[in-house]
Order: sequence, then structure tokens, then C-alpha cells
Amino acid sequence: MIRLFVGLRPPTPIRAKLLGLMGGIPGARWQDDDQLHITLRFIGDVDERAAEDAATALSGVYWPPIELSLEGVGAFDKRGRVNAVWAGVRPKEQLAALHRKVDQALVRAGQPPEGRAYLPHITLARMNSPTEVVERFVEAHAGLASTPFTLDHFFLFESSLGHEGARYDAVARYPLNG
Repeated sequence: MIRLFVGLRPPTPIRAKLLGLMGGIPGARWQDDDQLHITLRFIGDVDERAAEDAATALSGVYWPPIELSLEGVGAFDKRGRVNAVWAGVRPKEQLAALHRKVDQALVRAGQPPEGRAYLPHITLARMNSPTEVVERFVEAHAGLASTPFTLDHFFLFESSLGHEGARYDAVARYPLNG
């Protein structure tokens, strides 16, 4: 089985800005440069044939280059326990529309439709830290912003889980030129 997702890679200066924020939350598992991305659609574990079908379907996604910028930070929690800290990206509407386009292509390729609400973000850390420490981090970086940056391609990534965390390898690159 192959674990896949579709995502966008921010440019090096944006990733460097995000890497500079990391720290100050004991026990956090901070992402490294190779892990920083904006997920457009999680696919999950699929066999070789489904992976090939997904890759082919994604080649039919036409979308213009997208201009984004960083906007604030936040945290996800599960049952009242914070499990991730993230950086926001905007405009959310354009990313949500691209997400729907990618989702539709994958559904045509036989994947189930996305069942979760889409919130575009870049995960900075995963954790099980006390909420108050995370709240202080979020407050300290609430004003995170960047100059606009343009992305002109997206990727199909393979995610390999290991003892050191996840490793993401781009297995296909698709232009945004629609």
C-alpha cells in the first residue's frame, strides 16, 4: 500500500520564515523543511493501481497559478487536547476552490470524496502539550504575515511513516496554468 496526499510547497523564503518560528513548546515535534506544505487533499493508503489512477486524474486538473500569503497561527485539538500547531494561509476561498477541483478529479478516479471540512494551513508541529503553553505560542505569533507568493504547481506526495516521523516524497508534479 502507498500512502498519498496532494499538496502545495511554499517557496524557500516562506519555509525559512516558518522554520524561524519553531520552538518554545516543550515536547512538540516540529516539522522540518521537507515536511512544510499545504495539503490540498489527503488520499490515504491505496494500492499501486489506485495510485496510478489518482496520478493520471490529477494531470487533468486545470487551475491558474495561485497567489498566497501567510496569515496568523492556530491550533487543532481533539477532545480538548491540542495535537497540532499550524500557520494560516490566505486567500482561503481560492485554496478551497482548488481543493474541490482536486477532490472532484480524485472521485472520478475512484477515490471516496473528502469527508472533512477543508481549512488550508501549514502544519508546524504535532504534539500532546498542555493547552496553556500552546495558547501562549499562538498569541505570540498571531500577527504572522508574509508578502504574497505565487505557486505555479502542485504535487502528489507519498508519505512514509517512520520512527523519526513522516517523510514526504514528491512522486508527481502538476502545473497550475489553467
